[in-house]
Amino acid sequence: MRWLSRFASWFRNLSHRRENEQELDQEVSSYLDLLTEEKIQCGMAPEAARRAAKLELGGVEQVKEQVRDVRAGMWLESVLQDVRYGVRVLRNNPGFSLLVVLTLALGIGANTAIFSVVYGVLLRPLPYAHGGQVVVVHQRARGQLPDIPFSYKEVVDYREQIKTLDAVVEYHSMYFLLLGDDSAERVRTAVVSANFFDVLGVKPLLGRTFLASDESQSADAVLVLSYQYWQSHQGGDANIVGKVFHMNNRPHTVIGVLPPVPQYPEENDVYMPTSQCPFRSSQAFMANRKARMMTVFGRLKPGVALATAQADLSTIASRIEAANPDVYPKADGYGVAVAPLREDLTRRARTTLLVLLGAAGFVLLIACANVANLMLARLLKRERELAVRSALGATRARLVRQLLTETMLLSVTGGVLGLELAYPTLSLLVKFAARFTTRAHEVRIDGVVLAFTLGVSVLSGLLFGFVPALSSRERVSDALKQGTGQATSSGGRQRLRAGLVVVQIAVSFMLLIGAGLMIRSFEKLLSVDPGFSPERVLTLNLSPNFSRYTQTAQFVALGDDVLRSVRAVGGVESAALASNFPFSPLALTSGPGSVSFDIEGRPLSSGDLQPRLDANAVSPGYFETIRQPLLGGRTFTDHDDANAMKVAIVNQAMALHRFASEDPVGKRISFDGGKTWITIIGVVGDAREYGLDRAVGDEAYLPADQAGFAGSLLLRTTVDPMSMVPLIRKALHDVDPQLAVDQVETLERLQHESVASPRITTILLGIFAGLALVISASGIAGIMALTVSQRTRELGIRMALGQSKSSVVRMMVRQGLVVALAGTALGLIGAMVVGRLLSSLLYATSPTDISTFVGVSLLFVAVAGLSCFLPAHRVTLVDPFAALRQE
Repeated sequence: MRWLSRFASWFRNLSHRRENEQELDQEVSSYLDLLTEEKIQCGMAPEAARRAAKLELGGVEQVKEQVRDVRAGMWLESVLQDVRYGVRVLRNNPGFSLLVVLTLALGIGANTAIFSVVYGVLLRPLPYAHGGQVVVVHQRARGQLPDIPFSYKEVVDYREQIKTLDAVVEYHSMYFLLLGDDSAERVRTAVVSANFFDVLGVKPLLGRTFLASDESQSADAVLVLSYQYWQSHQGGDANIVGKVFHMNNRPHTVIGVLPPVPQYPEENDVYMPTSQCPFRSSQAFMANRKARMMTVFGRLKPGVALATAQADLSTIASRIEAANPDVYPKADGYGVAVAPLREDLTRRARTTLLVLLGAAGFVLLIACANVANLMLARLLKRERELAVRSALGATRARLVRQLLTETMLLSVTGGVLGLELAYPTLSLLVKFAARFTTRAHEVRIDGVVLAFTLGVSVLSGLLFGFVPALSSRERVSDALKQGTGQATSSGGRQRLRAGLVVVQIAVSFMLLIGAGLMIRSFEKLLSVDPGFSPERVLTLNLSPNFSRYTQTAQFVALGDDVLRSVRAVGGVESAALASNFPFSPLALTSGPGSVSFDIEGRPLSSGDLQPRLDANAVSPGYFETIRQPLLGGRTFTDHDDANAMKVAIVNQAMALHRFASEDPVGKRISFDGGKTWITIIGVVGDAREYGLDRAVGDEAYLPADQAGFAGSLLLRTTVDPMSMVPLIRKALHDVDPQLAVDQVETLERLQHESVASPRITTILLGIFAGLALVISASGIAGIMALTVSQRTRELGIRMALGQSKSSVVRMMVRQGLVVALAGTALGLIGAMVVGRLLSSLLYATSPTDISTFVGVSLLFVAVAGLSCFLPAHRVTLVDPFAALRQE
């Protein structure tokens, strides 16, 4: 409680000046009343007497203002004097100043870097005029994908019946070809409603966006380019508006360029109206309520709450479900959910970024506690100086202000250096955030981030400077006595230092547990068997000109030509086509598909959900190329073509799930309600196609010749796969010059990238935990070194009286370990909370994993023991007889 009484005393001193001002005002008022009374007695009227008295006092008021100005100037001069003196003191102690500045720079720099990402992704307002009103509508059903796309008929239903949204717009994305002379470029194309950009409130950077007339089937084909594509592929051409490209066998005119805004749900190259997409505008697609591929956005009407819109949409969903029972079985539990666009944009990033921000905040807290301990140690050496200044008339408030000025100089310098450290890491953090959200490109160090850095610097200066400043001695005589000999620390100050070390250890232990859990989780993730062999497998994405290939037979012929051509290239061991393959960007982003099917001889009972699976079209040789093992039956051959019996291969998960007590080979399934039956001819091992951390679900593989064109090419090579790329590109160009080839990558690299997010998160947490451990170890060593320094005489006398040096060292280490164990015990409680917060980021790892807690505890005790031993070892250098002579 002593520091509390000191704070009260300091506050009273600060309030003294205000009281003096009030006394001055009271005296002037009393004197004015006295003069007025004298003039009234001389026969003047009261009002005239008052005016005359004020005239006489005019000089006094001027003097009063001058006194105030002088006081303000003196105060400013005294502050500048404190700054100049503080600079001299810190300059005369370069080692101490450098250590403090570097410690703070690490903590402030880490917080600045992470906050810039958190603000840019989670907190910065959306750069849309109607960003706060835009919502995303999700369709849900039990046993299906968590987010079911919309069909054209469903979009029309909601658009016509909704009362709480100003507009309902659709979006989907496809790859099309921009054709040139003997070349083809694949571009990601967003197909949107004409008023899509009006709903978002996005104004074009150049030209215009779509009009309602652009959605007419007879309208000229037009395109709007994204800012990124305009810059990277068109060189930022200011005259791009009006340029004509050829796409889908039609000329398309560029009418506008978007500003650099985050795109959702994917980054696209170009945008087109719905009428220009050959798939979306086909009558067959528009008439089929089950043909779903669109995402739906809306804008809340003014004054409409999100809950009101949700109720409105749910009512419409109930009507749609009742009117179409064949499409929406009661057992599926069809429904819709609405969410703000901002929430959907950042949903995947939120937990990870907040965990990293918390870790960075912990590092800064540890740094501040360590610096506060350094300040306390330094204050012990300055007791005599402060005592002399106090004896010469310096008030306690002035001394506290001087000490706080020095800490502010250190913290602001640390903040500037921390800002410099944050800049180089920003590009890496942007790439990391881009794995979770398209808002990553908005991350930058701007005025808000600079204000945050300044605020953190000032707050850090107050945090580590205020307590040491208030702990200086009140009694001058005591300080002067201590200054004549070897300085010692009061019991209260020793407890304060020990308490700061306990806080450092507790927070460091929590960070180490968090990092340990993430490392344990990542180790388990890497040990997962993917179910195939990715070594020396090259993957490429193929996009034909769809206007040239309109029949299934044409796609089949193209696939056969592609395989025949690439298999003839030297160094190619095997090749196959697939509609999807393990760890492809599409697979990792969208997750497994969900197709309902029937099993022959197993009619559904009333109320049962129809079984669903993920379907993948592959060519013969696919399983051999990625070396996915065949467990039973056979794989596909060239005879499994469009004229042969419909066949399929299922994975082991489906065989166990759907045919636990039977051999699935020979069983039949149907995707069209029994109109067409497909015979299972084989069972293959489970492949974790959608990420090592995802459980394997039911999957069926269909022959590409029976399912249509498969656009991914996989090749197993006898040499380095990337060295084969030029030869493969030439072979594909010979097959079809307009066949676009992109997303060229090795399967090994894709597997490595699939765990990049947990890897980087683990590395960042590990770095923060390592910094915390080093700072805490230095804090323990510092308090032990000071303790040994203060008790040198006592320890020397102990050894002179016969106590062995080893026992003295053990005693000192034991005392240090008591502080370390107290911090560890406190950290254990916090670590339980940290584990629960990290649970959503852990794979197959309990938040209270015993091995992690035991391992981290042993590591921490070992580091703490070493930090205690090294300073305590100095005791062995003490000459006992010299200590006795000093006594």
